[in-house]
Amino acid sequence: MTNEEIFRKLTELESKGIAVCLATIVRTLGSTPREAGAKMIVCADGTTYGSVGGGCGENQVRSAALRCLLTTKTPELIEADLTDDLGTKGGDVCGGRMWLFVEPL
Repeated sequence: MTNEEIFRKLTELESKGIAVCLATIVRTLGSTPREAGAKMIVCADGTTYGSVGGGCGENQVRSAALRCLLTTKTPELIEADLTDDLGTKGGDVCGGRMWLFVEPL
């Protein structure tokens, strides 16, 4: 999804009263599936819109977003380390790191 589509979807979800978090990649280091600025919406029921890269990185973001929505109610800066188990999964990790700002809206 483009940023314009993300913000349209946020407006739609807000009008329906659906609690969401917005995750934005703010920094990358090494090889990552998406660049800084990529966004993903996470709804309280776990539904997502957009992408910050898939796989274990998106799972970390989903967990942080649900924690922000359901427990802490505060923004969080998380690091997704995509170097974990490098080479043990047949090359299906990127090998870089990315930092994401996860904010409840």
